[in-house]
Amino acid sequence: MLLPVVIAGGTGSRLWPMSRELQPKQFLSFHQGGSMLQNTISRLEGLDVANPIVICNEDHRFLVAEQLRQMDKLAGNIILEPVGRNTAPAITLAALHAIGTGEDPVMLILAADHLISDKLVFHSVIADAIPFAEEGKLVTFGIVPTQPETGYGYIQRGEAQHAGNSAAWKIKRFVEKPDKETAISYLESKEYLWNSGMFMFRASSYLNEVAKLCPSILDACKNAMLQPVNDLDFIKLNKEIFASCPSDSIDYAVMEHTDLGIVTAMDAGWNDVGSWSALWETSSRDSDGNALVGDVFAHDSRDCYIRSEGRLTAALGLDDLIIVNTKDALLVSHKNNVQDVKIVVEHLKANSRSEYREHTTRYMPWGYVETLVRDARYKVNRVTLIPGGELSLQLHHHRLEHWVVLTGTALIDVEDDAVYLTENESTTIPVGKKHRLSNPGKINLEILEIQFGSYLGEDDVLRIS
Repeated sequence: MLLPVVIAGGTGSRLWPMSRELQPKQFLSFHQGGSMLQNTISRLEGLDVANPIVICNEDHRFLVAEQLRQMDKLAGNIILEPVGRNTAPAITLAALHAIGTGEDPVMLILAADHLISDKLVFHSVIADAIPFAEEGKLVTFGIVPTQPETGYGYIQRGEAQHAGNSAAWKIKRFVEKPDKETAISYLESKEYLWNSGMFMFRASSYLNEVAKLCPSILDACKNAMLQPVNDLDFIKLNKEIFASCPSDSIDYAVMEHTDLGIVTAMDAGWNDVGSWSALWETSSRDSDGNALVGDVFAHDSRDCYIRSEGRLTAALGLDDLIIVNTKDALLVSHKNNVQDVKIVVEHLKANSRSEYREHTTRYMPWGYVETLVRDARYKVNRVTLIPGGELSLQLHHHRLEHWVVLTGTALIDVEDDAVYLTENESTTIPVGKKHRLSNPGKINLEILEIQFGSYLGEDDVLRIS
């Protein structure tokens, strides 16, 4: 049985304004179906696999837990990285966790943000790679190139290798992203594959190579996991120790130096969806080549990607543009300039703008909050609590809150008093009063929250319990 390990870190800044620091692309849905993370896990159906281990940033823990819960895959299987340290340490953590259960599984390492259109071919290539992993090899999956791509790294194939009826090649070398002429020569030689960032190996085989090639990574990961804190569905690490771990990719730390590296070819409609132009290429398009998502009207326009998250967006006489219209930001770019979206994100960060970091909707363990109106002295939120959801007992020093129940039943504790409110009923929480909101019902609770005060920052919350 394979143990899938899904790496769900990263911020996906090139897909701003949809992808943001607190809700990056791997947790969003760009095509029909679930999020990219959910699609990565669903793609494994039909293979003999265990529940996946998901490795993510602490900031994304509730997003990951909710998306796994929706798939009935939540089983104490989320490893939280207190700081990002690239793929080699992340995979080392997963291998140590797997070994710690007394097993030595063959691990299938996947990125949470890849698109693969041909599931059957994907399954076939995975199955063919298992004999090599069982022999102790470190397998990586190279993508059969379809064009002289300059945005990917490449792997040069070496001598042919066989395991049972399966065929692959020794890894001759890894090469960085080439220029156009070099990429053309790689394509014509038929010796090169795109580096996909997907791997397969036994946990012990990988850890043995890490011990030989980068022992400092192994030591830091071991020490950070000596006293893991199991917090509900999460496996937490010692932050101070893990922060001292070298930051390195599995390619640089292990695969470029090991003698056990094997590459197998995959031609399954792979795309890492690293930009808006890549998303246009993988989306359904109309007869004019336009990919239209949401409330969009396009006239006399060709080869555009236009996405609207709520508002009507009309496009007239446009060619080769990317237009992404969210509730708080609008991106307009020529398809040739989409790699420069990161410049926008850097500008927002430098000017302390919230649009690089979060959407108007924030996800919490009890539900989510959508900000409808924001002003200097008041803010209006729509708060949704799932059944059984409960906020912490808290108080505010600078604001009062007025709550109106839209749907469901609310249990509200203010100081020593408790009251139930139903639809169209309301209450006010004065400044400085301890209070708690919970949903005792069987359906979602929605309330309209109006905050008034001289300071409305999220750090004006004293959490009592």
